Parts: sequence; C-alpha cells; structure tokens
Amino acid sequence: MFQQLKNIDTAFKHIKLFSYLLIGANMVTMCFCVYKSYAIVNQAQNRVHILYNGKVLEALATDRKTNLPVELRDHIKTFHEDFFTLIPDDKQIQATITKALYLADGSAKTAYDNLKEAGYYNNVISGNISQQILVDSTRLDLNQEPYRFTCYATEKLVRASSTVIRKLVTQGHIRDLRMETDNNPHGFLIQGWEILENTNVNTQNNANATIQETNKNKQPE
Repeated sequence: MFQQLKNIDTAFKHIKLFSYLLIGANMVTMCFCVYKSYAIVNQAQNRVHILYNGKVLEALATDRKTNLPVELRDHIKTFHEDFFTLIPDDKQIQATITKALYLADGSAKTAYDNLKEAGYYNNVISGNISQQILVDSTRLDLNQEPYRFTCYATEKLVRASSTVIRKLVTQGHIRDLRMETDNNPHGFLIQGWEILENTNVNTQNNANATIQETNKNKQPE
C-alpha cells in the first residue's frame, strides 16, 4: 500500500518536472518566434522598391548612424570647397560663398566679412587669381555631439606669373539638425569654425610668364 503511494508520488513529481520543462521550452520558443518576427518585419521595412525606366528595383534603407561619418565628411568637404574655391568673378564668388554660409553658423560669416574687409576678394578679381582647394583628410570625434572636427586641405592659387600652394588647417564642431533642405542636403551645421593655419608651402613660376619675360628681354630697345 505504502509502496504504491510512494510510486504514485514519484510519478507525480516526474510529471510535474516534465510539465515545467515543457512550459519553459514553450516560452523560449515563443520568445524566439517573436524576436524573429520583429527582425523579419524590420528587414522588410528597410527594403525600398524604386521604379526606374519602367523596372522595379529593390534597394535597402540603412540607419543614418551607419553612414554618419561619411555624411559628416562630405558636409565639411562641401563647405570648404564652396568657401575657398574662387575665380576672378564677383558674382560667382558671392554665389559660392552664399552656398557655403548655408552650411555653417555665424562663425563662417565672420570669417567671410573679415576677408572681404581686408580686400581679399578684390585682390582675387583684380589679380585674375583662381583659387582651388583639395581636402586631404578630416579628423572626426564622434563620441559627443556636436562632433568636433579638424580639416586638413591644400589650396592652390594660380596667378598669371606664379602658382602658390598653401597648407590649410581648420577646426570646428558640427551639429546634426535632423532636417534636410535644398540648401543643406545633409542636414548638418558647422559651428565655431576657425582657421588654424593658412600658410604658403611652395611657389612655382609659370612657364608662360617665364617665356613672356624672356621674349620681352630679347626685344630691341
């Protein structure tokens, strides 16, 4: 009698343990299914279908943070190219400077006003100087917003008589506006921008100017 009761009690404990294990396994399976379902839904939402020339193409949408360093560097590069690329044309200078000022705060406007007051742009026009810039590299600190940056670039000033190469180093912070516009397609704003270094590193005499000077010296008086 007692042996039968003991066997029944042992069997009940086994059934109870098996039930707990079964419930636990069901919960784990359910959680896994829910997780996979959310993952599949998010993956489906990131797929974008584009109609191009009558054909439906599939593209993948990525998180903004994934391309953040690339977009920041491109914004900084675009600003510097618009601000420092100059030709001897006052209307063109005003147009490119205006484009650059949309990408930065009042610190860029202050730098522009200082250069204008010093007669820099008038010298570019009167001297028929073409100024080009090549952004070599940009160092970013993404640990805290607004993101600190240092931009290293090379300027090339072409005159009729010579070509001057300058080293340009600037720094500032860049803030995410989280809103894109036609004038600011990346939706960033450069703040506290300043020029750390802008010095000549090389000067080359142009060949045409040398030939003209030689011919001039050969002309009889």
